Amino acid sequence: MQFDDDADLDTSEVRDVRGSRVPGGRATVGGGLVGLIALVLGVLFGVGPDQLGLSSGGEEPAARSSSAAQVNQACRKGSDANTREDCRIVAVVNSVQDFWRTEYARRGGTYGSAATVMFSRQVGTACGTATSAVGPFYCPGDRQVYLDLGFFEELRTTFGAGGGPFAQAYVVAHEYGHHVQNLMGTLSRAQDGRTGAGSGAVRVELQADCYAGVWARHATTTPDDRTGRPLLTTLTEADIRDGLDAAAAVGDDRIQERFQGRVTPESWTHGSAAQRQRWFHEGYRTGDMARCDTFR
Repeated sequence: MQFDDDADLDTSEVRDVRGSRVPGGRATVGGGLVGLIALVLGVLFGVGPDQLGLSSGGEEPAARSSSAAQVNQACRKGSDANTREDCRIVAVVNSVQDFWRTEYARRGGTYGSAATVMFSRQVGTACGTATSAVGPFYCPGDRQVYLDLGFFEELRTTFGAGGGPFAQAYVVAHEYGHHVQNLMGTLSRAQDGRTGAGSGAVRVELQADCYAGVWARHATTTPDDRTGRPLLTTLTEADIRDGLDAAAAVGDDRIQERFQGRVTPESWTHGSAAQRQRWFHEGYRTGDMARCDTFR
């Protein structure tokens, strides 16, 4: 996975509040065992904490940027994305949104951008206050993606994913899949009150996986708004395997087997490893968001 060294990164699409304090905020999910339970229950890669029953009960003030915020100064060029993890996330966000802007325009619509907020420990959102234990999530209330970069180490060490830069890109693209669902009015279908392989919650998550695959198919051919050249220049089959591996690692069955010692399909909220891989691959194989109808 390689970015155009000479490309200009757009850091306005990422807010870096790492190291800042949530004023008056209180954590909705603690660390250690409580955080682990949250992950086992399938919170991973979801929507905002209010929709997951983790809200602290009302809108919390957003975290303030601090001196620890670095992306505005450090992430200028594609070459920075090729050497720094936080700059890589900026570049992936840029690439994903370049694609969706292009796709919406091709379909006669206008894409509404969403920022990614990089945080550490906990963060206040329009969906409530969340800690890092919740994992990456999208908050429809403020139309932002929230991400603690420490999650990627958890993905490798706790959930057994192989890792790699594209595994990280898959996570980001999945969350922007939720944003697209929100714009299209399909995200609310996750709230049907059911769990299990055929629930709305699972179908929404699998569709977000598929949308991530659609972006991956077009990532190296979508022109960047600033240069007219693709921001992502190289994406190999090994990279795609990393994405599929990450998708499988966070399948409900894999997580349940690892932490509960048994698989209970009736409690699934995100889909099995095979389902998540299948739908990511479907998006990547076809490059067509119309083929991502997981509600059929």
